[in-house]
Amino acid sequence: MKTLDWNEIRVGDAVTPMRIDVTATVVVAGAIATRDFMPVHHDRSYANSQGSPEIFMNIITDNGYCSRFLTDWAGPEAMVRRIAIRLGLPAYAGSTLEFTGSVTGTSRVDGEGLVEIEFRATNDEGDHLSGTAVLGLPLGRSAP
Repeated sequence: MKTLDWNEIRVGDAVTPMRIDVTATVVVAGAIATRDFMPVHHDRSYANSQGSPEIFMNIITDNGYCSRFLTDWAGPEAMVRRIAIRLGLPAYAGSTLEFTGSVTGTSRVDGEGLVEIEFRATNDEGDHLSGTAVLGLPLGRSAP
């Protein structure tokens, strides 16, 4: 995969959508990988006792998927310089997340091309999360 050329990115460009099937395995694996042992992320009975219909994804896993969404689009040399997310509705096991986003700004700082992005992940209930990010890209050969 090739890293995007900052010189070719324009405000309004769409970030390539990403779809995640949120299976029970995805929820539990994310919780284990992030050392989040809260039972709502792996124990359906406990989640039900807390008023939740199903186990649900934790925020650290969400952050990881946001980074993947951004770098899958931008390429291997892209650096996530800043990311901020706001949680909405839970991502329950058995749901599907659809990540979408677009470029909202570009700038150059210290020999690096910066790309500002707004994005969101939705499921069948509505917005699971929304966020903003700044990616750093090499300036490439056509930079003045």
